[in-house]
Amino acid sequence: MEILGASLRICVDDLDTAIPFYERLSGGRAVRFERGGVQVAAVGSFLLMSGPEAELEVLRKVTATIAVKDVDAAHRLLDELGAHILAGPVPTPAGRNLLAMHPDGTLFEYVDQHPA
Repeated sequence: MEILGASLRICVDDLDTAIPFYERLSGGRAVRFERGGVQVAAVGSFLLMSGPEAELEVLRKVTATIAVKDVDAAHRLLDELGAHILAGPVPTPAGRNLLAMHPDGTLFEYVDQHPA
């Protein structure tokens, strides 16, 4: 499995207010999309999320989003290493993802940019 990078997940009350700060901080522009009623903005290595509290409560449990070359390869390795795959791989607006609980109990989202 090739890890390409990681995004820090941040839940915010107001995406429009938060975006300028993170754009200036990272020197990048926000890429916005919606998923499951949650508004998301990817800004540099930050993934800002805003939406219904019930949805954010679940999202807060995921430590980080890990970009990988291939989610299927990540799935195989995680399974071999004893991780528990909670969901996926499933299609997303940007590719595919899966949600895995590592043996130590931490939750990570793994994503690639391959079409489903």
